[in-house]
Amino acid sequence: MFYGECKNNRHCIVGWQRQPDGEKVHKQYIELQGKVVLAHTLDAFEQSDVDEIVLVVGEGETAYVQEEIVQRYGYQKIVQVVTGGRERYDSVYRGLCAGTGEYVLIHDGARAFITPALINQCIEEVKQYDACVMAVPVKDTIKMVDEKNYAVSTPDRRTMWQMQTPQCFHLKEIWTAYKKMLDAGDSSMTDDAMVMEQYGNRRVKMTKGNYDNIKITTPDDLIIGEAILHHRQTPGDR
Repeated sequence: MFYGECKNNRHCIVGWQRQPDGEKVHKQYIELQGKVVLAHTLDAFEQSDVDEIVLVVGEGETAYVQEEIVQRYGYQKIVQVVTGGRERYDSVYRGLCAGTGEYVLIHDGARAFITPALINQCIEEVKQYDACVMAVPVKDTIKMVDEKNYAVSTPDRRTMWQMQTPQCFHLKEIWTAYKKMLDAGDSSMTDDAMVMEQYGNRRVKMTKGNYDNIKITTPDDLIIGEAILHHRQTPGDR
């Protein structure tokens, strides 16, 4: 996940969680068009209104990231590289503890197709709503099922959004919510918005993102990612 600071006392985080045991090539270090996935993500934050970035990495990866990513690509906004924890929420909390700004944007490093414009949109909307999450309306019909996978209900998809990142908050407020969650020993939270919903004091506003803002999770995502980058680089085809 990422963490960083933005102009006018606005703040942002970027980083990633620990990889499962046995996974040899971390998805953030796989190359897309000659550049690692994480570097594509960092490029967007470097070009945005974010002032500072705290990069949260896996255990034992700090030296590699400093040399092969931060120094190699010459990033200027990365002020700290922090070792993350075992779970995503542990890593987020460690990134939050390293923060100093008013607002924070928490972003998954494997979402490499975020754009500076979307990041700046998040900055403006968190200033307006105090807590907001980049998301897109679902396109498909969603079914609720029972324990035997029989359909039991069909939610109105007009009320359903698919979560993305950045997820954006007042730094002090989301830090406090995470502290309460960790103190309660609650490991059920699946994203930062859920932490704020359960342990914070803010309603979370959806800010419409882009369907290109996918997370690299499977080999198929790399194929889609190559197509996204090709489309963006093709004159007259945007």
